[in-house]
Amino acid sequence: QVQLVESGGGLVQPGGSLRLSCAVSGSIFRTLTMAWYRQAPGKQRELVATITSPGNPGSTNYADSVKGRFTISRDNAKNTMYLQMNSLKPEDAAVYYCNANVMAGAPLRTSIYWGQGTQVTVSS
Repeated sequence: QVQLVESGGGLVQPGGSLRLSCAVSGSIFRTLTMAWYRQAPGKQRELVATITSPGNPGSTNYADSVKGRFTISRDNAKNTMYLQMNSLKPEDAAVYYCNANVMAGAPLRTSIYWGQGTQVTVSS
């Protein structure tokens, strides 16, 4: 059973920083592309950032709204992804979800998994 567990959310003042983590666990052969999404109340879930698999290292993409403020990274040895969020704005407040394409199982296959979400609140 593959699980994604997010942590690091919380309350922060505008202009502050938070670091989110997403740990992937289970009987995994390989974790491929990973991503962070967010969903604010009354809005659709939106893609925040993606990072490609270890075979294509360093390839990241960001939503225009977070470019220059957020940084996505991954530690393949720990099977963990991070989102460093700086200069946070009230409009960044949302539940943040991690997403991963994971190769697992027998026979081996690729499936998409989601974490349970972590709340980020930006308020003074």
